[in-house]
Amino acid sequence: GGGVKGGVSVGQTDELGSRAVEDPLHVKHLHATILHQLGLDPNRLSYFYGGLDQRLVGVEPVDPIRRVIA
Repeated sequence: GGGVKGGVSVGQTDELGSRAVEDPLHVKHLHATILHQLGLDPNRLSYFYGGLDQRLVGVEPVDPIRRVIA
């Protein structure tokens, strides 16, 4: 549901599953994917905190994880 492909894996972990060894992604990519699926531009959405405009995905532009979007 939610416009996400079911059963898709992105990257690989080591044999213990403790760290990504292939195609590691930061949590900001997950945030960008969720915002994109909600119809929001993750690189433009901001909120005011501590006297500054903040963005959930950080200051650098981020793309959603396209491989999981249906």
